[in-house]
Amino acid sequence: MTLRTSPLDAAHRALGAKMTPFGGWEMPLAYGDGTLAEHRACRESAVVFDVSHLGTVRVEGPDALGALQAALTNDLTKIEPGRAQYTHLLDDADGSVLDDIIVWWVAEDRFDVMPNASNTDRVVAAIGGTDVTAERAVIAVQGPQARERLATVAPDAAAVGRFRVAEVEVAGGPATVAGTGYTGEDGVEIAVPADRAPLVWEALLAAGVVPAGLGARDTLRLEAGLPLHGQELGPGITPLQAGLGWVVAWAKPEGFPGRAALEAERAAGVRRRLRGLATEGRRPPRTGQAVLVDGQAVGEVTSGNFSPVLGHGIALAFLPPEVEEGTAVAVDVRGEPLPAQVVPLPFVGR
Repeated sequence: MTLRTSPLDAAHRALGAKMTPFGGWEMPLAYGDGTLAEHRACRESAVVFDVSHLGTVRVEGPDALGALQAALTNDLTKIEPGRAQYTHLLDDADGSVLDDIIVWWVAEDRFDVMPNASNTDRVVAAIGGTDVTAERAVIAVQGPQARERLATVAPDAAAVGRFRVAEVEVAGGPATVAGTGYTGEDGVEIAVPADRAPLVWEALLAAGVVPAGLGARDTLRLEAGLPLHGQELGPGITPLQAGLGWVVAWAKPEGFPGRAALEAERAAGVRRRLRGLATEGRRPPRTGQAVLVDGQAVGEVTSGNFSPVLGHGIALAFLPPEVEEGTAVAVDVRGEPLPAQVVPLPFVGR
């Protein structure tokens, strides 16, 4: 399969980025200073990610709202134009998460729906609309100094609030900006026409924003306790198991695919819940390793890594509901038990 490339591909290579396949795209994993440095820069100052591998499905017209209401779990009538909302597309048979999505409600009859990289075709099939991914780049500016640095390039973009959406000017041209992100830090995501992406990228670097790759994006989202589709969300995993029941609008009159399956699960009680684990020492737990209680496997790690902020290993894992926070457990690391404890999420707060 031929991998797709971002409009910023040449810029990444010019910076010496290590490239990696991800969701059908070739994207930067890390730059010269490495993932740990990029991670710390996001927690302490400001970084910029190229997230153009995310899809954009544009749904427009008088029937757009109704189409999204009938397909997705959350209720868009809780918000309004100029806002963004996190939501799920479910499998009708078992209520598992086909994709987790951010909807940008840009204007009265225009929605930009942002699926995960590999799920764009599936989302188009479910909601209609037009795949405009190839027409734009999406650049995420994140960190405690993100807005301060961005304000020197695009003051109106820096002023877009959390989960707000606005069409503004960035570096002398049009952009759609949303106050969303995937790091646990403050910041915005900027959609710009593909041909203008290198100009915007260079302007941000000139403002002192540090380029960061998918490696840091993953460790940051793990510290923030945020799920990744294909690991904490996907086939056989429902929003209730993932601790995301708040994205399900039970009373929405339009309903949504998978609602009956979720109602049955809610009535019966979930058989597993997503939990956070803190392990001892710097040795990180890894995806697929068993979680042990009294030496018996009761679940497995879905995501695990070393936390640069905390200085020890952390993991997300599905465990039986009776395994509560504070429980001492272990992670089976190649036949050796790594002591751990079930802890509240997020591991690192803003």
